[in-house]
Amino acid sequence: MSKISPCIWYETEAEEAAKFYCSLVPNSSIDRVQRAPIDYPGGKAGHVLVVGFTLAGQSFIGLNGGSPATFSTAVSFTIHCEDQAEVDRVWDAILANGGKENACGWINDRWGVPWQIVPNGFTELLASENGEGAKRAMAAMMGMIKLDMAALQKAFDGG
Repeated sequence: MSKISPCIWYETEAEEAAKFYCSLVPNSSIDRVQRAPIDYPGGKAGHVLVVGFTLAGQSFIGLNGGSPATFSTAVSFTIHCEDQAEVDRVWDAILANGGKENACGWINDRWGVPWQIVPNGFTELLASENGEGAKRAMAAMMGMIKLDMAALQKAFDGG
């Protein structure tokens, strides 16, 4: 278990969300499902209350709070993808499951949780000592919804 575990509030779908997230990210698992021992404001005794899950080594907690939560981009979760194929797979799965595209590699899942889907090498382009290339890559990113690493690299290279 991680020393710090983000807790994500859901109305009633913490277990469904955790299963979905685990399907997106390799080396992920549902670690525990805790049922409410008594009735509570958001549910009844026996209903799923808390789901502990791990995504690629990071522990999370899903809490069924019983009322809708409001998420903002002030806190998001980043999935670092090995290549464009993984970016496409993860992005498309979130979108197909009711997600909503934002901009610059951000997407909200159907529960409203914001995610950043980022290809390996992207951060290095923007942080490069090649200032002009970094500017071109960032300008290209600003016009994207889903990040396209080949297009970002081409912009960085001046093409």
